[in-house]
Amino acid sequence: MRFLMLNWRDPLNPISGGAERVSLAYLSGLVRRGHEVYWFTHNFPGGRRDDLVEGIKIVRSGGKGSAVIKAIHWYRRQPHFDLVVDQHHGIPWYAPWWCQTRCVAYIHEVLGPIWNAFYPWPVSTIGRWQEHGTHWLYRNVPFWTPSECTRRILERHGVRKIHVFPNGVDTRPLSVLETKSLEPPLQLMAISRLAPNKRIDHVIRATDILRRHLNVHLVIAGAGEMEPQLKQLVEKMGLGTHVEFTGLIGEAEKNQRLRRAHFLIHTSLREGWGLNVIEANALGTPAVVYPVCGLVSSTIRDETGLITDQETPESVAAAILAIMRTPEKYEYLRLNAWNRAKTLQWDKVTPLVCDWLEAQAIKRRQVRR
Repeated sequence: MRFLMLNWRDPLNPISGGAERVSLAYLSGLVRRGHEVYWFTHNFPGGRRDDLVEGIKIVRSGGKGSAVIKAIHWYRRQPHFDLVVDQHHGIPWYAPWWCQTRCVAYIHEVLGPIWNAFYPWPVSTIGRWQEHGTHWLYRNVPFWTPSECTRRILERHGVRKIHVFPNGVDTRPLSVLETKSLEPPLQLMAISRLAPNKRIDHVIRATDILRRHLNVHLVIAGAGEMEPQLKQLVEKMGLGTHVEFTGLIGEAEKNQRLRRAHFLIHTSLREGWGLNVIEANALGTPAVVYPVCGLVSSTIRDETGLITDQETPESVAAAILAIMRTPEKYEYLRLNAWNRAKTLQWDKVTPLVCDWLEAQAIKRRQVRR
């Protein structure tokens, strides 16, 4: 069968992130099953018109405002596809109205408040309205998403058929859960694109509160437009000896640092899932996360990690200080997180999604007959 995914970024795009990593895992699973798979995406400076990644044929053309038109023109010159995956990132591709084959919608997160983080009023308000309206427009299209909280939001927006498949990870769980003493210096880590919606400044402010009580060290791994402001904040608060910016790091270094950390801290406005939470869990490191959509799915409250009471740095610090007084609870979280990560490996997750995608494509074939 022939599959097409429409996504505004691809794995080789310099600003690709978790959404592209999980999309690649699922599409490469289809390739391994013998299917022909295409990925149509925006162009980027230095990007080639065509690429091949893990057997997936990448096609790049257009950008914001033009990619949909480019996709339609390209699509009309192609042999028939059995299924088109229309991936939403705030704005969709409107594929059900032009692809003339069966279509499913793939959404990692409903942006909602994220519009406010990137755009001023009234653009942010218009963005939220159009996103809500788009979901209603797609109400009869089958949706696929990684978290239950996203499913509930889509249901409130009128979507009728939603399938939830938790994301997997490439990080192999430790063969044996090594001991990790919850003693100062407390090692914290944040892994993120340094963008407004990730609220890394909250992690820095939580570190400032914690350093008044104990010796603490924070590692911030990632890059992005907020990096200069975040470094200025660290300097202003006198945290130079407590905070380390690594920039972009490779998987091996990331895993080594996660393995040494006591906690991963995740303070995003909203996530589709929280991929790095499970990566940390696989290495015996629980997460402290905000009570927001996506993160409340990747972390099970007081079982695999800590979900703060409020979306504030003070709440992060309070959660950590509380568990510092109960090291046996910390070991309980580590063990549960590590065991759960074993169930979320790609070899366990990918077949379920590939089965579903094949079933959706087969339905179209039956209709055509």
